[in-house]
Amino acid sequence: MTGALLGLLLGVGLLLVWRSGPRAPQRRDRSRTPSRRQQHLAAAGLTGINAAQLTALQVGLGLLATVVVLLTTGTVTVSLLFGAFAAALPVVQVRRLAVKRRADLREVWPEVVDNLASAVRAGLSLPEALSALSTRGPEVLRPPFARFAAEYRSSGRFGNGLDRLKDDLADPVGDRIVETLRVAREVGGSDLGRVLRTLSSFLREDARARAELETRQGWVVQAARLAVAAPWVVLLLLATQSATLEAYDSPLGTAILLGGAAVCLASYRLMLRIGRLPQDVRVLQ
Repeated sequence: MTGALLGLLLGVGLLLVWRSGPRAPQRRDRSRTPSRRQQHLAAAGLTGINAAQLTALQVGLGLLATVVVLLTTGTVTVSLLFGAFAAALPVVQVRRLAVKRRADLREVWPEVVDNLASAVRAGLSLPEALSALSTRGPEVLRPPFARFAAEYRSSGRFGNGLDRLKDDLADPVGDRIVETLRVAREVGGSDLGRVLRTLSSFLREDARARAELETRQGWVVQAARLAVAAPWVVLLLLATQSATLEAYDSPLGTAILLGGAAVCLASYRLMLRIGRLPQDVRVLQ
């Protein structure tokens, strides 16, 4: 009886030692979760830029625009206003690139899923199937999968590689694919190929419907942007006249400019909110 108990304790101890090694489930460090601004940069594909560099770019553009407009017009109020506009340009550009990248990825995700399903059906392991996308996958997604392949070869930790891949992809569809593969790796199952094929057909239908809606919506958005920008272009042209400079240097002129800017901003954001299509949320990040 004593020998059996000692053998049981020895087995449990060896199992705990084995589970505490490299094969132990890897938990993601939540303290290292990227900031919101860094997530926007990743969604735009700008992984080589961090949040501090984006902020420095905003400050530099804002100061440059303020100085240029001040030297041109000699009006402090107008200069500060256009400096604020220039400081907001990098953020607007990042968001525009994020929207464009998400639209581009929406077109290629079905191909990625088809490649994964084919690799699984051919008998490749999940790490091999993901690594193969660095050479056979869509061009826009090859760098993230190449980084996954390099990290997996160096560490052999599939979970950590998937976490890094999710951060690089920064896309809701990518999150779903990664988590599907993680579950398949940890619990196994024979339905992975069928799940991937179902996901591929769903993504194709969603991309087709969304492309049609965005085409119809595009001219409305462009017209709204032109309507918002036109008054400020006219203001910049009028600011070269001395009478206009005196008017906008007064407290009443400053109040009119600030009120106009607030109305334009509120109207533009309201238009975007009303016409915004439903977007996938990264609930699995």
